[in-house]
Amino acid sequence: MTETTTKVRARPAAVMLTPSAEARIATLMKDAPEGTIGVKLSTPRRGCSGLAYSVDYVSEAASFDERIDTPAGPFFIDAASVLYLIGSTMDWVEDDFTAGFVFNNPNAKGACGCGESFTV
Repeated sequence: MTETTTKVRARPAAVMLTPSAEARIATLMKDAPEGTIGVKLSTPRRGCSGLAYSVDYVSEAASFDERIDTPAGPFFIDAASVLYLIGSTMDWVEDDFTAGFVFNNPNAKGACGCGESFTV
């Protein structure tokens, strides 16, 4: 009798983090409140277009959240938001007037004028 081996291909992360985004997450984790285990991305209903990006500290992992291990620690994606974010890139951008996470989301079909929210 021969043994059959099955190759399991690693599933790519739902969101790609740029080195700048990973560095910002490292800064957030360094300054995080006690009990924080990671940073979590979600897409709550908010704004003119319906969905917004929200990045928050998290103190416990939810069972269905996507987990991406970064050099700074775990980065979670809310389970209900994964479908809206698949294939996205998350970057951290700073200039003379603003600083923040910027998302390149191929699933977004439109955005409000101020850039705070998007629709799929």
